[in-house]
Amino acid sequence: MSGETAELTLTIGPPANGGSCVARHEGRVVFVRYALPGETVRARVTSDRGSYWKADTVEVLEPSTDRVDSLCPIAGVDGAGCCDMAFAIPEAVRGLKGAVVANQLARLGGYHWCDEADAAAEPVGDGGATGWRTRVRLDTTADGRAGFHRFHSAELITDLRCAQLPDGMLAGIDERSWPAGAHLYVALDDDGRRHVVQSGPRVGRRAPTQVVEGDYEAVQRVGDRTWRVPVTAFWQAHREATALYSDLVAEWAELGAGMTAWDLYGGAGVFAAVLAQAVGESGSVVTVDTSRGSSRSARQALADLGWVSVVTDSVRRALTAQTTRADVAVLDPPRTGAGREVIDLLADAEVPRVIHIGCEAASFARDVGLYGGHGYTVERLRVFDSFPLTHHVECVALLTRG
Repeated sequence: MSGETAELTLTIGPPANGGSCVARHEGRVVFVRYALPGETVRARVTSDRGSYWKADTVEVLEPSTDRVDSLCPIAGVDGAGCCDMAFAIPEAVRGLKGAVVANQLARLGGYHWCDEADAAAEPVGDGGATGWRTRVRLDTTADGRAGFHRFHSAELITDLRCAQLPDGMLAGIDERSWPAGAHLYVALDDDGRRHVVQSGPRVGRRAPTQVVEGDYEAVQRVGDRTWRVPVTAFWQAHREATALYSDLVAEWAELGAGMTAWDLYGGAGVFAAVLAQAVGESGSVVTVDTSRGSSRSARQALADLGWVSVVTDSVRRALTAQTTRADVAVLDPPRTGAGREVIDLLADAEVPRVIHIGCEAASFARDVGLYGGHGYTVERLRVFDSFPLTHHVECVALLTRG
């Protein structure tokens, strides 16, 4: 049988990392998107990888009781890739996410968090599945229309009614003509203002940036502190996530006056703020990020905290430059994780307490395993459904070493 373009009738098995579920056809593994465990579906093979195939569900023959009409009007096999789990009830999706994390931790990290059947991601805030996102990036078509990408495709969907977005967040964006090849960054800040920034199209090696609406920086607040963060820079997408993670870091760090903390991949320095409050003026906090825009926001927001140093550099280089051992290191790396070199440096620096945050289950699990190889033990671990309607998840682990 030809792999790609073939259609198969499949019985769907357990969830896999990345939003698919596992099925089998004549002994071959098939990773099927837009399907739920226990369903029987007709699926179209989209990719033949030799030892396994990838496929999309085109018809559900025997649906799961967890299946619902899509909660996102533009997502699906022939739609945008924004809300790839919008076809299942949110509670069921949280169970699937938990099962994936448990599986990845066991397989890649050598750590048993809990049985897959009992695992579940925790809701964030009120647990609402829609209207939670406050920042989004759009790309533009050759004829000047803004849109979302199809899943793993350069093709754009120009219907902008993504269910992750609050009502009105993209009002009028689809009525304008934009330069082909431009990126549009849209943010709703904590003052309720909308900001729209256009980056590009690229001219040579430059991608000029211009403010279309609002300001280049958006006002963000956590507790009683205010940040002004470039619309093009990183800030947690879920409106409740930043405060949630900040409170968790403050609790798990267990810092006291005079201690030292490292905030690695620190962005605008949100975690540095709570770490600095804990160690006081007699302590020391170093926050590190490669983004100049994020570092500038950190320096502005933390200017009254003279014991905080903001470093714009790679985490690897910053760690090799440290001469004082940290009592706690907080890491919030990109999807690829921290990796062996950075974790080796933390272990060599004899950091006794690490709070590690990860937004991709496999790289998070791999990093947990790397810590384990250095004698660290997972003391606490929580998993959050910080990206409802999608397969994405946020994991936070507290690792300690005596």
